[in-house]
Amino acid sequence: MAEEFIEGYVRSDDYNDKKIEKIATMYSSIISELGEDIEREGLLKTPERVAKAMQYLTHGYDLDPAEILRGAMFTEDHNQMVIVKDIEVYSMCEHHMLPFMGKAHIAYIPNGKIVGLSKLPRVVDAFARRLQVQERLTDQIKTCIQETMNPLGVAVVIEAKHMCMQMRGIQKQNSVTTTSAFTGAFEKDSTRREFIHLLSARLS
Repeated sequence: MAEEFIEGYVRSDDYNDKKIEKIATMYSSIISELGEDIEREGLLKTPERVAKAMQYLTHGYDLDPAEILRGAMFTEDHNQMVIVKDIEVYSMCEHHMLPFMGKAHIAYIPNGKIVGLSKLPRVVDAFARRLQVQERLTDQIKTCIQETMNPLGVAVVIEAKHMCMQMRGIQKQNSVTTTSAFTGAFEKDSTRREFIHLLSARLS
C-alpha cells in the first residue's frame, strides 16, 4: 500500500503484489523485445512502476458502480432535470491500450429518488478505469443510472480525444469524438434540446 499526502488529501493505493510481480515480468520482456537494455539504470524499476500504473488505471474492474449509487440515494420530491457536467474522464482504449480523455455530462430526471452529486463522477470513474471504447462507456453509465435509480430519464454525453488518433495512425491532433445515450424523457426532442441548451449555458 502506498499513501500520498497532498495538502490534506490522502490517496491510498492498494496493489495486489502477486499480480504486480507477474505483470512486471511481462513488461520486462516487452521492453527487452523493443530493443532496450532492461538492466539500464533508468529502466530497472520501470516494469514494476508500469505494472502498478496499469493496475491503478484499470481498478474499475474491482468497483460496483450500482453499489456506488445505492450508497447515497435519498427520497426527494424534486422532479426537474439534474445535470452534472464537465466530469473529467480518463480511460484506456482497448484496441491499442492508449489513453483517451475528455469530459462527461450527465443528466437525470428524478422519479422520487435523488443521488449524492459526487456519486455520478464516481460512477464515471468506475466504468472509465477499465479497457474501454467510448461508445460502450457512454452506454454503461446511462444503463447503470437508469437501472439503479429508475429515474424518468437519463442523458449521457461524452466528448473525448483519443491518443490512438493523435499519436499514431491518422495523427489528427484536434479531432474530438462525441457520443451520447438517452433514456425515457430524454428521448423526446424538447427535453433533449433543453439538456443541450443547459450544457452550453454558462451561468454567471
